[in-house]
Amino acid sequence: MSFQQRVLIAEDESGIADTLQYVLKSDGFVPVWCATAQQALESFAAAPPAIAILDVGLPDMNGFELFKRLQAMSRASGGPEVPMLFLTARNDEIDRVVGLELGADDYIAKPFSPRELLARVRTILRRSGMAGPGTATAPTPATPAPAPAPAPATAAARAPHAFALDDERRQIRYYGRLLDLSRYEFGLLRQMVQRPGRVFTRDELLALVWDEASESFDRTVDAHVKTLRAKLREVAPEVEAIRTLRGVGYALAEDLPAR
Repeated sequence: MSFQQRVLIAEDESGIADTLQYVLKSDGFVPVWCATAQQALESFAAAPPAIAILDVGLPDMNGFELFKRLQAMSRASGGPEVPMLFLTARNDEIDRVVGLELGADDYIAKPFSPRELLARVRTILRRSGMAGPGTATAPTPATPAPAPAPAPATAAARAPHAFALDDERRQIRYYGRLLDLSRYEFGLLRQMVQRPGRVFTRDELLALVWDEASESFDRTVDAHVKTLRAKLREVAPEVEAIRTLRGVGYALAEDLPAR
């Protein structure tokens, strides 16, 4: 007997909602469509889903505000946090950046590929520790990821003076200020802080930071690096802490100035 998981869909366009419901049903999920944010809040309160898909442009509430309210409800319930994915139709990448900064698990732009949507949903559910429908059997062995370089005995000893890494608390300070980082931003910056000057390719960062690297995408790394840079610039606008090596990847600058 397969385990069917509920997927909350907050989307006001019936055509898109119909497509989402059809795709999810065909893959064994149980979609729950809400045309407004209020309906989504009520449905979530009645029975939290396995995952929520939220449109950014809802008629009665901004999708980002809905995300924050659902996240608060999820935490207040005492159970595991419900992962969430944003849908956006806008070309401006600011929607995607804001969504990731808030802590969303992923985003997908309209028009979307049904196959890609299902891949994203399944990947997010695996990251959150929940097996999707039809996956009760033994998991397919993943392609071995490159072995991470051994971390130094004391991470702070290798970190540039501008950074202070506290692994136990999963915190990083930049020029003395505590950074408000999502789990992936922390993972990315942690890798670079431990090895300043070392160039990491996108594939390496996916393997080192993401749980399901084989089903994540290069643009996911780029989007998180973009939000990470923005947070670093809030502290030190004049400093370029993360360098891009075109066609290769990213590296943390070794010559960060004192302040």
